[in-house]
Amino acid sequence: MSAPISIRLDDDMREILEAEAKRREIGLSTLLREIAGKTAKEFRRQRIREGSEAVAKYVAGSPEAQEFFEFWGTPRMEL
Repeated sequence: MSAPISIRLDDDMREILEAEAKRREIGLSTLLREIAGKTAKEFRRQRIREGSEAVAKYVAGSPEAQEFFEFWGTPRMEL
């Protein structure tokens, strides 16, 4: 299990989050873990998209990379 962390919420934010947790019938800590987990996954997806974009830009500007992808990146069925 991970180490616990502490966060400081202003009164309005805490009230909003507690109301949402109550609506979902879960505890505030559970709601915060769900929000943090969802956000962390989105951060990871964004880094993957940025990495893919960097590769695409590199390939677009490199004839050698384009040749590599033309040969290795396209599945072919050879009999």
